[in-house]
Amino acid sequence: MPPDCVAGLAFRLALGIVFPVLGRRPAAESRRHVDHRRILALLQQDAGLSAAEIADRVGLTQPPCWRRIRRLEDSGIIERRVALLDQRKLGLSVTVFARVKLSAHGKRSLPEFEEQIRDLPEVLECHTVMGDYDFLLKIVTRDIDSYETLFRQKLSQMPTVQEIHSNAALSRVKITTVLPLEQADLTI
Repeated sequence: MPPDCVAGLAFRLALGIVFPVLGRRPAAESRRHVDHRRILALLQQDAGLSAAEIADRVGLTQPPCWRRIRRLEDSGIIERRVALLDQRKLGLSVTVFARVKLSAHGKRSLPEFEEQIRDLPEVLECHTVMGDYDFLLKIVTRDIDSYETLFRQKLSQMPTVQEIHSNAALSRVKITTVLPLEQADLTI
């Protein structure tokens, strides 16, 4: 097998994309999904890449690559492009995971809590969960004292909150924003 074919096969394998018969060109629809998957994989690693750089790496010319990126943006698959900041270098060294149980589950309790949480910049994520608690929050603060202030002055003062159980992270084992594209539905 020529070296350039081996490199292309290695790239496909790294993305979890292997065709049933090597050497056979996939159908147009499959090819589009492969290109979308490759474009998304590149953008997840570096959203600052230009359409020309992406086209070069994916093996397309710039115009069709740009159209595919645009289609991914228009469909909402690409929500936005952001810079990932190092929270520790910014002095935000504490990550807390808080499980929240509401006192009631009426029509107004859930939306009221959700609205209040959206207004707290320290809360990076809020998930509705099943089980003993109603919400799981990911909170980032400068230090434990800052978290305690947030807890005492804001979280525990919310009228819909019954219980909050907090766990401070000791270390980060894995943090990524890269989604598993091999499992993704790329139907646009």
